[in-house]
Amino acid sequence: MSSTLPHRGIILFAHGSRDPLWSQPMEAVAARTRQLDPQALVRCAYLELTAPDLPACAAELVASGVQSITIVPMFLGVGKHAREDLPRLVADLQTSFPGVTWHLQGAIGEDARVTDLLARIALSAA
Repeated sequence: MSSTLPHRGIILFAHGSRDPLWSQPMEAVAARTRQLDPQALVRCAYLELTAPDLPACAAELVASGVQSITIVPMFLGVGKHAREDLPRLVADLQTSFPGVTWHLQGAIGEDARVTDLLARIALSAA
């Protein structure tokens, strides 16, 4: 295996919006992730209303040679999209790209570190 191939891909998966400014925080997280791990290919994908969607983003990473992709749901709440739609989309990706290892993380809102940070931010505003 060539050392020039990216060792992993990360897709930050969010809902999407018609407002083009809405995706700026997602893109900021992607940029920071790239700073922390310059070897990783980091992309943002959206469920609806914003491009690219998850299949297009995944196909781009696979075409770049990535063989392990982590999908990070950027949802604070775990609603229907995180519980039902996303697992279905990942199952479709596993079928379309069987040679790729897929990791689906829990929604960021389920991570105790996020809860703690949000509480600290709330307290600092008081």
